[in-house]
Amino acid sequence: MILNRITILNYKNLEQVELSFSPKLNCLFGRNGMGKTNLLDALYFLSFCKSAGNPVDSQNIRHEADFFMIQGFYEEENGELEEIYCGMKRRQKKQFKRNKKEYSRLADHIGFIPLVMVSPADQELILGGSEERRRFMDVVISQFDKAYLEALIRYNKALAQRNVLLKSDLPVDEELFSVWEEMMAQAGEVVFAKREAFIREFTPIFQDFYAYISQEHEAVTLTYESHARDTSLYEVIRQSRQRDQIMGFSLKGIHKDELVMQLGGYPLRREGSQGQNKTYLVALKLAQFDFLKRMGRTTPLLLLDDIFDKLDAHRVEQIVKLVAGKRFGQIFISDTNREHLDAILQKVESDYRIFKVEDGRVIEAEENRGETITEEDER
Repeated sequence: MILNRITILNYKNLEQVELSFSPKLNCLFGRNGMGKTNLLDALYFLSFCKSAGNPVDSQNIRHEADFFMIQGFYEEENGELEEIYCGMKRRQKKQFKRNKKEYSRLADHIGFIPLVMVSPADQELILGGSEERRRFMDVVISQFDKAYLEALIRYNKALAQRNVLLKSDLPVDEELFSVWEEMMAQAGEVVFAKREAFIREFTPIFQDFYAYISQEHEAVTLTYESHARDTSLYEVIRQSRQRDQIMGFSLKGIHKDELVMQLGGYPLRREGSQGQNKTYLVALKLAQFDFLKRMGRTTPLLLLDDIFDKLDAHRVEQIVKLVAGKRFGQIFISDTNREHLDAILQKVESDYRIFKVEDGRVIEAEENRGETITEEDER
């Protein structure tokens, strides 16, 4: 999938942006806070029907405006053209359309434009709670497996209903509990099986990327843990009911699954340096890209937002070699350091475009493919 053009109105600090992109590499440069990440987030919105950074849609409208609009013009690998539109007015529901036809369910759009984003916010995968790591699995699997997404939606609905019953001050009929617990178990078993299969296939790909970037200096592992392993999920949930009623929420189920991240056999959160943590995250996301490419009908978009911070020169060089090669499709990369972008551009053999981002304005730089970037350009 290639994004040929995008039009943005009033999205975050981007008042009015209209750009055409290279089918291979697109570089965004500018100081922090100028809007580079917001531009990448607009691309993310068109894929996932939501912002990567702020789940409250209305808060993504520019402060002085009453609405935002994002419109992307894509080209499939077979040459077919696709137009994706998203718009939202304050105090109204957002609209999402494909080729001018509105979706009845946003879930139907997920996976149509596969996308992988690497950003500083990814550190929450390591430092945050288990919900961040479950979300990572959900985002990947949902993009190529609709049955997984449907099962996850059913599970979350049943979980919410069971939690309402657990909080009730009045006696609740046993059969009512059983209805929602059975739905949780049935949908949860599907989610568990697909998560387990995914991690089993995904881990070797991730380890290969980590070994390449680190030049095999460290060994990493990724282990999936779940209440659904080796026992009946329905029995686990049912037997936990009495304790759950005391707590007021469900303590057992696939909503408590965990991904254990280790470096050299020890918890990454405790043992990893900043550079090792960053390497782990970049390897995870590049493996996500590779996995989606293998499983899907089209090559995902790859968004790299300020990924070189905290990495030593050797690891930066290894990542540059990867992204500059033919393994990836269309790439969008942002950085405050022009030297990082120069290093990539010198290795790229295909077309590229460079954009300067300043105070919410995006201007295509005048450099042609193959020319170096000067200090005067940067000023």
